[in-house]
Amino acid sequence: MIRRYHVFVEGRVQGVGFRGFCMVRANRYGLTGSVKNLPNGTMVEIYVQGEDENITKFLDEIEKGDRFIRVDNISVKQTAVVEGEKRFGYGGW
Repeated sequence: MIRRYHVFVEGRVQGVGFRGFCMVRANRYGLTGSVKNLPNGTMVEIYVQGEDENITKFLDEIEKGDRFIRVDNISVKQTAVVEGEKRFGYGGW
């Protein structure tokens, strides 16, 4: 079943390659949506859409981060599916 989630990620997630990190993982799992930095400098907003199992894998990976990325908090809320969405990219929705 296809679902869509609105996600806020807090921590060291700006200026450390987090958006690219998200794009690579979204593409790996066949997900669509977008990722963008928020003006406060410590948060990133993500919309992610796809199969639940793949979204779970995606969220698990981004929550772990890497040696540069540190996720302190992640908030996930289900939202309406966007029909016809084809890719995962940088914000601007």
